[in-house]
Amino acid sequence: MDPVAVEWTSRIAADMSARLPELAASMVHHYEREVPRLVRDDEQMVGLLAASVLENVQTAVHLFQHNMDPANVEAPAAALEYARRLAQRGTPVVDLVRAYNLGQTLMLDHALGEGIKHIDDAALLGTMIRHVMTVSATLIDRVIQQAVTAYEEERNHWQLNRSAMRAVKVRALLDDTQTSTREAEAALGYELSGTHLGLVGWCRDRDSPVGRDVLDQLGPVVDRLADRLRCASEPLMVAHDENTVWVWLPIEHDGPIEPDVFETATAGGGVRIAVGEPGVGLDGFRRTHQQALRIHALALVANGSDDAVLRFRTIGPIALMADDLPAARVWVGQTLGRLAVDDESHGRLRETLLAFLTAGSSYTAAAAALTLHKNSVQYRVRRAEELLGHPVTENRFNVETALSLCRWLGPAVLTVG
Repeated sequence: MDPVAVEWTSRIAADMSARLPELAASMVHHYEREVPRLVRDDEQMVGLLAASVLENVQTAVHLFQHNMDPANVEAPAAALEYARRLAQRGTPVVDLVRAYNLGQTLMLDHALGEGIKHIDDAALLGTMIRHVMTVSATLIDRVIQQAVTAYEEERNHWQLNRSAMRAVKVRALLDDTQTSTREAEAALGYELSGTHLGLVGWCRDRDSPVGRDVLDQLGPVVDRLADRLRCASEPLMVAHDENTVWVWLPIEHDGPIEPDVFETATAGGGVRIAVGEPGVGLDGFRRTHQQALRIHALALVANGSDDAVLRFRTIGPIALMADDLPAARVWVGQTLGRLAVDDESHGRLRETLLAFLTAGSSYTAAAAALTLHKNSVQYRVRRAEELLGHPVTENRFNVETALSLCRWLGPAVLTVG
């Protein structure tokens, strides 16, 4: 290989190494358009995807910069872990392979564009391009093989596990495929015609267990709930991945459930649960689960919330609006005006106004809830109304909803001052 072409390749790679975060971010953004299933996932998976992309880009750039043999490269740890997590969730392996191919195309486009920009000698440019294409083909083939192997090994492990087999059947029911309800009931040991209460359970970060012990962590909580709710049969529990469990409780009625039932069951357990509303039959089985999933997704992006129990009954509208953060941010800005500015002083005003509205517009009750003097609450409410541009009694519902969005989502829906 022409040493001059190799030197140019190394020089371009060195320039790219200074822009690794930017390159990785653009790749994830490209995936959002081309492989949306990978990006429109919960916060943990998107974070793991970003780490995998960054380490893969770093590996490729380092290889070209130092003229290493691609046949000796090992796939990054984050890339292998991401492949395993996709396997746990049943994401098709074709999405993983496509992501690698798209990533290779983007990297080549950038590198070759730099070569065309800086190399005037056509023969030298052609040699450099052949070198880059040959090395990148070997590299991507090797990394894909390792990632797919990690995926398949993890998938096989989960498919051999009884819980995973139940999860496959549950996913078929949730996806509305042509699965026989009677066969599903037999396979799951769970009656689908009754009333269901859907939960999503996961461990708090500071108490996260190692590996697959999440089922053991959630088990006692589910047992206590089943006892308090007088479930006539065993709850259905399936592992969604090593950090998350899906649960359905067979309850006797679809009426309201007192909050203390959940608070008592989760007390001191080191776990968190997202709770849907009771639903009847197969449609209710799906609906209560979807509601719990929405609350779980909200919890993962929530601004500092660490509540053990989050219920669709109380924060369902917030979770629904959080599905479209750009639209929610615009709406919050239109509703709250200057009160939506993201800084500490405006944050205190929002907190006070929300407490005031939650307390039924009682200054005394709001002061007690915030541990403030009543006069301080009155002053802050007046100041908040000045920023709103109208009395809080006008458009009260929208104002209270927007304030709740700010409380839960913080900077994601606030305005830069």
